[in-house]
Amino acid sequence: MQDSNTAPEASILLIYTGGTIGMIENPDTGALEAFDFAYLSENLPELKRFGFKIDSIQFDPPVDSATIDISLWSRLAETIAQRYEEYDGFVILHGTDTMAYTASALSFMLDGLCKPVVLTGSQLPIGKLRTDGKENLITAIEIAAARNSCGSMRIPEVCIFFENYLMRGNRCAKISADQFNAFDTFNYPRLAFAGIDIRYESTYIAPLPKPGKKFEIHTGMNTHVTFLKLFPGISPDVVRATFDIPGLKGVVLETYGSGNAPMEPWFLDLIRLAISRGIVIVNVTQCVMGYVDMVKYKTGLYLKQMGVVSGYDLTSECAIVKLMYLFGQGYERDEVARLMEVPLRGELSCDPIIAQRHFGHCEQSVPSFETNGI
Repeated sequence: MQDSNTAPEASILLIYTGGTIGMIENPDTGALEAFDFAYLSENLPELKRFGFKIDSIQFDPPVDSATIDISLWSRLAETIAQRYEEYDGFVILHGTDTMAYTASALSFMLDGLCKPVVLTGSQLPIGKLRTDGKENLITAIEIAAARNSCGSMRIPEVCIFFENYLMRGNRCAKISADQFNAFDTFNYPRLAFAGIDIRYESTYIAPLPKPGKKFEIHTGMNTHVTFLKLFPGISPDVVRATFDIPGLKGVVLETYGSGNAPMEPWFLDLIRLAISRGIVIVNVTQCVMGYVDMVKYKTGLYLKQMGVVSGYDLTSECAIVKLMYLFGQGYERDEVARLMEVPLRGELSCDPIIAQRHFGHCEQSVPSFETNGI
């Protein structure tokens, strides 16, 4: 662990997209309304104590997180790119329902990132007395301004901060609809804990890009992908209808346990047919913890032999977004399938034994981050 300092000359850009955190109670009507972030310092006078520059941009109208699509992801990436040299860090206020999807998308879109992009929100509006929004926002801003002992920004990656914990954005999932502890990262350690002090776990934070690597954005996304969640009694018609979606390029197959699926001939035939038509099928587990090991049981091995791709410990949110991203960059089917098994932004792990089974080589030949414009 390593503590970090907040530079007094730090500059932070706060981007409000919408969501519960940006609501305040109208004193006349009692109704919750989005407040004007141009008056942020008036609503949150505590921010003045930081002593550094905090500017804000407010999406107008605010976007409900349930309606967020790839156009908002592109807008966020472009907003950061346009102001990248002007600010030390970025804090995005976002609705909680789709925050994990947005964090995953930005982790791929923002290539060569060496500054913090911290998403946060709240379960109660910032205008409520018991809101979790103030603490989340204040701490997210402090983290976004933190530097290490070398003077570099402390968190050079896309993260989510929520209820005392900083987490890698593409490793997160929303776990509760009604508790303050709304997010968790089950298959990767948390990056920091905010108690009396903010304690950073240096080992798990993304490294800075290679020297000479330029920051750039890649906003292309292809949405011709979908989920197929298995359940006992799933019918051939349901599976067939999924694979027959016009223009379909990729499917995130949510399987049982460590990657198991039905072995009925009709199911295997439909999987085989879909792969022969060029559809990338990525195997992720329905479990919130653990990973897909497609050579552990015979059922998983059948899928692997047919060409189903292992998602290992990808979250479902990140798996679907990564498919969108890779197809959006114009990669062909075989290259997409290969890259789904490679950690581009620290989104999946590479246990040496599992890596040897799945990828044919050890952990050292699968870097945690690829930074070659992917």
